[in-house]
Amino acid sequence: MRTLQSQRGMTAIGWIIVLGLIGFFVLLALRLTPGYLEYFSVASAIESLEKEPEIGSKTTAEIRSMLDKRFSVNDVTSISGRDVKVESQGGRMRISVDYEKRVPVLGNIDAVATFKKEVEVVRR
Repeated sequence: MRTLQSQRGMTAIGWIIVLGLIGFFVLLALRLTPGYLEYFSVASAIESLEKEPEIGSKTTAEIRSMLDKRFSVNDVTSISGRDVKVESQGGRMRISVDYEKRVPVLGNIDAVATFKKEVEVVRR
């Protein structure tokens, strides 16, 4: 008869469960990483509008066209300039984007990531 002190370690089933969980989370991270990288490109394109000269005098169509070009260069495919909301309030302009990215994980299981970025620009 074995005592508790001589029994050590995990069983094969325990190892399979642990490795399965680790594999699932690695798969999830690999599937979600491109969406987050794309969001960082979207955020940098919107933030770059703050440094753009004469941005306050541009129309909504011109701003969306500028963003479309930047999205094209950065290979952003989830959204376009039409999805960007441009609002003018007094001497400020608010440029925002709000979207979600759905990626398949396993079979009919999807992961959904929601992204939102907003920038205020002072009109000059």
